[in-house]
Amino acid sequence: MPWQESCAMDERVRFISEYLSDEWTMTELCERHGVSRKTGYKWLGRYCLEGAAGLTERSRAPHVHGGATPAYLAEAIVGMRRERPSWGPRKIIAKLSSRQADMPWPSPSTAGEILKRAGLIGDRRLRRRAPPRLGALTVPGHANHVWGVDHKGWVRLGDGTRAEPLTMTDGFSRYLIGVTATASTSQAQAKPSFERAFREHGLPEVIRSDNGSPFASAGVTGLTRLSAWWIKLGIKHERIDPGQPQQNGRHERLHLTLLEAMRPPAANRAAQQRRFERFRRDYNEERPHEALGQRPPATVYRSSSRPMPRRLPEPDYPAGTEVRKVRTTGEIKWKGNSIFVSEALAGEALAIEETGAGQWLVRFFAAPIGCIDPNGTTLRRLAALESGEAQSPNHERL
Repeated sequence: MPWQESCAMDERVRFISEYLSDEWTMTELCERHGVSRKTGYKWLGRYCLEGAAGLTERSRAPHVHGGATPAYLAEAIVGMRRERPSWGPRKIIAKLSSRQADMPWPSPSTAGEILKRAGLIGDRRLRRRAPPRLGALTVPGHANHVWGVDHKGWVRLGDGTRAEPLTMTDGFSRYLIGVTATASTSQAQAKPSFERAFREHGLPEVIRSDNGSPFASAGVTGLTRLSAWWIKLGIKHERIDPGQPQQNGRHERLHLTLLEAMRPPAANRAAQQRRFERFRRDYNEERPHEALGQRPPATVYRSSSRPMPRRLPEPDYPAGTEVRKVRTTGEIKWKGNSIFVSEALAGEALAIEETGAGQWLVRFFAAPIGCIDPNGTTLRRLAALESGEAQSPNHERL
């Protein structure tokens, strides 16, 4: 009779025992147990090689899979991961394909399984992503449309000093415009970095930042000397909502990657800056970016057509507007009253014009910065300014 599934091992042991008794020929035994002679000789051969252990059931899976990734490709994937520990399967396959396009590289999911078997990655942890609030925030449509700027959290260098990395990225191409190991978040530390960036790459149309120093202040206008300088250059400054870093999410994602160049911290600021420059070149020219179809940012980015001017322009306010100069105290004189505006605008000329709603709107160059209250004594913040509702017929929407 044939092997019984419930006791196949017992049947095979009985088959071998009867064969070893020399009372049966192989043909007779196979007929008696209902199996072919090929099967009988197979189990006899396994018994002779391995003893009783050779009679246990074995996997019927093929030893070689036709669709398996060749060993040399798997080794290249593992090697790239060891070379680039922070790169995931998509970037690894994109980079290897760009180097050797004629090779049959597997899909990123297969590469991920290869890296898992090698113990180089674990299961991906899903993160909750807060929905972005675009509102008045500009969606980048081309290179230099919107730059994201921020300070990465500080790090203590080997010599005991602090570094507060200042970063700038192009929102459209993800190009890393600059990363500087500044000593603090002061304007004196930040402005030279922006001057270098503007000279090298030209001016963006918009700069987006958080509400921290040196980009914004807690005053009514929210201006600092740095952001006032941007306005004079014809750059619109956008501030994200407090506590909403996802509104500058493309830039925040860079900061996670930047940790590669900060761990461990360098011996001093000069050494840290050299490390940042190496990181910047690699990030822009070598590292594939998923949002760009696994192309490096340098393949997409182009410099701005708006060069950094040699001299700052003077405001050209239209006829019919009242022009007031900000005193060193940050105040202007209006209808016999002193109104505080901002110390960041000391020495600058402001325009005051009446809107269709009968309000007195205050502008600095093209940017509306507040509205004088009906009593003519205080500058108030306009919630409508950020949505573009409060504007004069003499100016286009910012």
